[in-house]
Amino acid sequence: MTETSGIPRPRALGRALVAALASLGLAAAVATAATAPANASAPTPPSGWTQVFRDDFDGPAGSGVNTSDWQYDTGTSYPGGAGNWGTGEVETMTSGTGNVALDGNGNLLITPRRDASGNWTSGRIETTRTDFQPPAGGKLRVQARIQMPNVTGAAAKGYWPAFWMLGAPFRGNYWNWPGVGELDIMENVQGLNTDWATMHCGTSPGGPCNETTGIGGNTPCSGTSCQAGFHTYAVEWDRSTSPEEIRFSLDGVDFHTVRADQVDATTWANATGHGFFVILNVAMGGGFPAAFGGGPDSGTEPGHPMAVDYVQVLRSSGDGGGTTPPPRGNRNAYSAIQAESYDSQSGVGTESTTDDGGGQDIGYLAGGDWALYKGVDFGSRPAGQFYARVASGAASGVSGLVEVRLDSRDSAPIGSFALAGTGGWQSWRTVPANIGPVTGTHDVYLTFTSGQPADFVNVNWFDFGH
Repeated sequence: MTETSGIPRPRALGRALVAALASLGLAAAVATAATAPANASAPTPPSGWTQVFRDDFDGPAGSGVNTSDWQYDTGTSYPGGAGNWGTGEVETMTSGTGNVALDGNGNLLITPRRDASGNWTSGRIETTRTDFQPPAGGKLRVQARIQMPNVTGAAAKGYWPAFWMLGAPFRGNYWNWPGVGELDIMENVQGLNTDWATMHCGTSPGGPCNETTGIGGNTPCSGTSCQAGFHTYAVEWDRSTSPEEIRFSLDGVDFHTVRADQVDATTWANATGHGFFVILNVAMGGGFPAAFGGGPDSGTEPGHPMAVDYVQVLRSSGDGGGTTPPPRGNRNAYSAIQAESYDSQSGVGTESTTDDGGGQDIGYLAGGDWALYKGVDFGSRPAGQFYARVASGAASGVSGLVEVRLDSRDSAPIGSFALAGTGGWQSWRTVPANIGPVTGTHDVYLTFTSGQPADFVNVNWFDFGH
C-alpha cells in the first residue's frame, strides 16, 4: 500500500511464490468468526496462542477510535514523506468522524467522502504499537473481520480499501520503503470480488521482490462477496518452520505464502528483523486502481465505508503449544484451482490478469518450470479430463507442452496438451486434454516442457472433469 501493489509489469521482471498452510485450531476459529453477526467479538485464542492486541470497536455511534491504541494519519503524506502517501492516491486523510468513526454496533467505519468541489477525504489509522512480530521459533497472527465498501461497478471506480502492516523502522523515516518490509493482508480495488495479499521488500523498482508489484497472490471471497458481507483476513508469520514463512488467508483458508528462501538472506532480514505496526485505510485512486481502470471520476459514489468488526493480534511461543497444522491442500479437483495458489514452484512468477474480471495468473513459464498443488481430491469416480485456462504471446515457432503429473515431478504425465501463441499474453482460451483415470487425493504437478528456452505460456486456472 505504500507503493503500488499488483500492478502489471514487464514479463522479464517478476518471479514469485505462493502456498497454502493453515493452523487447524485457528482455521476453525476464523471460519466460525466469518459467519458471525456483524458486531461479533474477536474469537477466543486457541490453545497455545496468546492475545497481545485486540480492538472490537465498541463505543458510542459517531465517536472516534481509542487513541491509546490508534493514531490518525492526516493530510496527503507522512511528515516529510512522499506526496500522496507514495501511491498517487488523491484523497486527503482526516481525523474527523465523518471519515473515521464507530457505528455504535461494534464496528469501525472508514468512509471516503467528496465535497461540492470534487475533493475527496477519507481515513487512515495505524496502531500506536510497532512491536508486532513473532518470537524466535514462534508465530504471529494478525487478523481482522472486515466488510469492504459495499459498492461495485462504475460507482466503485477508484476505491482502494486496505488492511496492512509496515516495518517499524518506517515510522519517523518514511523513505526506507520497501526494504523495511510491508505485509498487505487485504487490498481491494474497484469493488472487485477479490482479496489481494502482498509482501513488499528489497529495493524499488525491480529488485529481489519484484517492486513495485511485490510478491503477491489473490483469491475471491466465497459465500457472500467481499463487498456484500464480512470476511476474516489474516496473516500468519511463522518462525517455527524452516524456511520461515509468511502465510496469508481468507476465512481460515491460506491462499498465498512467502518463504524466506525466496529472496536473499539480507533482503529477508531487513524486511522482517523488527516489529511491525498495523494500518487500516480507504484510499481513493492511485497506482493500484490505475491498473484496473483508474478513478475516481464523476461516476464514483462517495460515502461507502469499509466496516471493521475487530482487529486482533495473537502470538504463539513456539514451545510446542498450539495446534497441529493439517495437511496442505484440500482442493476440489472439479472446481477451478487458481494457478497462483501453488504450494511450491520453480521458475514461476505471478502477474495481474485481465481474465475473469481481474486477479492473477502464473506466467514466465518455459521448459523445465513447474508448480505444485497439494491435496487435490478427485473422489471415487474417475476423472478423465483436464482443463486449463491459458494464454501465450510466444513468438512464431515457440511452443511447448502443459503437462499433469501426480505425486512426483518424476512421474510420467497422465495427460498433456501442446500450446503455441494465442495472440497475446492476455489472450485467453480454455484448452481440454484427456488424462488417465484418476481417483483419490493426490498432489498435482503442472510441468512445462519445450524445445526452446523462451517463455511459452501463462496459466490462470485449471480443473478436472469426468
